[in-house]
Amino acid sequence: VSETLCLLPRLTRSLSSIIYHKTRGNPLFISRLMLSLSKEGLFRPSLIRRRWEWEIEKIECREMPDDVAMFLNDLIRELSEDVQSSLCILSCFGASAGISFINTLERALQKNICVNLDVAVTKGLLDIVNGQYRFSHDRIQEATYNMMEDGVRRLLHFTYGLSLASLSIAEGSANILFIAVNQLNLGGPATVEDPSQSHTVAALNLKAGKKAME
Repeated sequence: VSETLCLLPRLTRSLSSIIYHKTRGNPLFISRLMLSLSKEGLFRPSLIRRRWEWEIEKIECREMPDDVAMFLNDLIRELSEDVQSSLCILSCFGASAGISFINTLERALQKNICVNLDVAVTKGLLDIVNGQYRFSHDRIQEATYNMMEDGVRRLLHFTYGLSLASLSIAEGSANILFIAVNQLNLGGPATVEDPSQSHTVAALNLKAGKKAME
């Protein structure tokens, strides 16, 4: 922030702290937020003081601008379909997922995911932290998740749940089972196509419950 405004760090320390808190230091969001603040007049050049000035209290209360969501949607849609698909898969599991779990997911879904997520890392949309792929800001995960219609999201959750459940049985993994059941439940009853699937989901929930109590 101090470099952008050509001011000493001590003069922008409080402003930098607020902007960092709002953007988590994501360069994409910092530039977008500062541009939005400038347009709103909360951030403006002073001819008298011959430097930038700002309204710190109003900036502190300011939410992330609405156009950030549009900006992120455009940014994500510029990526290849494979990268978009992998980002959508990751978003269904929350803000982050371990690389080892993504490898498990690749086996369950028979898809290449890591190589596509690595592309998203180079674009600043994801970080790799402590062996995990993590969305570099929660607004990115939110934008990716909301790119899918509600019915599509539910169906994907259910599909991922069934695939992971099959893998958990084949590999005898309780952890995979827990994740599978969570995905099935996120899919909800509306995604169940026949009675046999209802029985399967109920049985998996019961099995996961017993495992959790062991």
